[in-house]
Amino acid sequence: MIRKLLVANRGEIAARVMRTAHDLGIGTLAVYSDPDADAPFVRLADEAVRLPGAAPSDTYLRGDLVIAAARATGADAVHPGYGFLSENAGFARDCAAAGLTFVGPTPEAIASMGSKLEAKALMESAGVPVLPGATVGPESDLGALAAEIGYPVLVKAAFGGGGRGMRVVHTPAELGAAVDGARREAASAFGDGTVFLERFVVDPRHVEVQILGDTHGEVVSLFERECSIQRRYQKIVEEAPSPAVDPALRAELGAAAVAAGKAIGYTGAGTVEFVMDQRGEFFFLEVNTRLQVEHPVTELVTGLDLVALQLRVAEGEPLPASVTRAAIDGHAIEVRLYAEDVPAGFLPATGTLHRVRIPELPGVRVDSGVADGSVVGPHYDPMLAKVIAHGRTRAEAARTLARALQQAQLHGVTTNRDLLVGILREEEFLAGRTDTGYLTRHAELVSGKWCSGTTSHARALAAALAAQAADRASARVLGGLPSGWRNVGGLPQRRSYEGFDVSYSFRRDGFTASVNGEPLEVRVLAASPTDVDLEVGGVRRHYAVHAVADTTFVDGPDGSVALVEVPRFADPDAVAHAGSLLAPMPGGVVRVLATEGDAVTAGQPLVVLEAMKMEHTVTAPVDGTVAEVRVAQGDQVETRQVLAVVE
Repeated sequence: MIRKLLVANRGEIAARVMRTAHDLGIGTLAVYSDPDADAPFVRLADEAVRLPGAAPSDTYLRGDLVIAAARATGADAVHPGYGFLSENAGFARDCAAAGLTFVGPTPEAIASMGSKLEAKALMESAGVPVLPGATVGPESDLGALAAEIGYPVLVKAAFGGGGRGMRVVHTPAELGAAVDGARREAASAFGDGTVFLERFVVDPRHVEVQILGDTHGEVVSLFERECSIQRRYQKIVEEAPSPAVDPALRAELGAAAVAAGKAIGYTGAGTVEFVMDQRGEFFFLEVNTRLQVEHPVTELVTGLDLVALQLRVAEGEPLPASVTRAAIDGHAIEVRLYAEDVPAGFLPATGTLHRVRIPELPGVRVDSGVADGSVVGPHYDPMLAKVIAHGRTRAEAARTLARALQQAQLHGVTTNRDLLVGILREEEFLAGRTDTGYLTRHAELVSGKWCSGTTSHARALAAALAAQAADRASARVLGGLPSGWRNVGGLPQRRSYEGFDVSYSFRRDGFTASVNGEPLEVRVLAASPTDVDLEVGGVRRHYAVHAVADTTFVDGPDGSVALVEVPRFADPDAVAHAGSLLAPMPGGVVRVLATEGDAVTAGQPLVVLEAMKMEHTVTAPVDGTVAEVRVAQGDQVETRQVLAVVE
């Protein structure tokens, strides 16, 4: 029997595991890095042990420190969550050697799937359909391997997952750079830079099957999930069941997944992933020997708690009838809420979350790793929370989830919320016609143009009126006078934000306002520092306003916006020199590819940054000469920091 569980992870999955452990009467122990010292999962745990440092290689990937923490506190079991050490066979063996129960499959099962190449060979022998591929070794003839497989090919990390260490190659000219980049990314994320080539199926569906096995030889399928909508090969929308799978195909997928599980003697919760082409033919992708990020959609349609079942299997219990007789009830959709700038190319975003409020609607579940005041740094995956909705039908689940996201107040960090809402309300998605090329076809969702409109002027006006109300509330002289009162008529009041110039006047004959020189037909029904009630163009809307330093967050039924106030007198030192290359995100400098005096052409790579285990290349904006290089390899930079100057 497990008495104290060490959760060897962080963020939302650590908190989610702890909640179930507490429900089962099990004590919990957190391990945390220095940036996570004040994180919600640390406060949720009964006890916590510090892992000094920030980088994953110094903290959450240090199995020796995790086991030492368990020994020091008397923990008798370890749950690895997902990522980090969850699919590390050596760590599972070390846990067993230390007398700790590893909540997951056996080390042998993990090892058999740890190499995607060996996993493919094993699955092929078990009768599971696989795609052709080849390992990339030090002496490999890349061109010959790719030609034999056939273009396009996918360069893929042999160890790990989550979209890291992956590149699609369409021509021989791209192959060498893609392999080098994938190796670096894989080594950084997983500690092993081994990659392989695999035939790339263009725009397939990504369908996976949840399996559950016990120590008595039973392996069952808990049905499929659709995970086709991805960015950078990482899922952002998942659902169960798949809209493309009928009962006959579901039976085939389930049988293949169970065969895969039995071939490796699987115990605990795992996922068998497949790619499926337009004809409905599916091919083995990989087995994730751990709990998946998207496990909540399976829980909501089956009524099962997969973490509780993991713990019970680890204690030696057989699978209960609720598992062996499980059925699908309704439909569930999950979205991953990330701190990232979507229109800028899904760049990770950092900062302080001043407010995180997601409405509690019927059927909506939120698995979150953050709270008000949480700091999102550059060290780890930028996922803030998973928001999941369960409905009687797929359309009902999508509608509820979209409303919950749109009404959420997310202040302080740029997120992908608008993209997610756009997907959930888009016709092709609602018709179930999704595949891995979905976002490529819907550039309007990525650009954010779908959610821009004239009501943004109303939100800017609401911000200005709330700021004026705050000024009047704090006035020490004549505080009882109306806002903007004058003895005689004067100029309108003005307040400027980036992209919006607001002008308004309170007069005896009424209120007038304009934004960017465009007059608004508006009535002000109420205005306080935190709430503004406006009627614009005959439509009345209520806006919640939250000001933090020079940024004002405005949330209303027509959307949300963060407005940065423009100072009346600009600081000349804050203006970057013409030709400056600014860091698009915070992170570390991986490589500097130019020196002062170099002649460069537009688009030439100059600096490579890494943040949250993803690389980003900063290129020359124009043909010219490198006048300055202000960073070196290993430096840490902030957003908009000058990296170099091209004249």
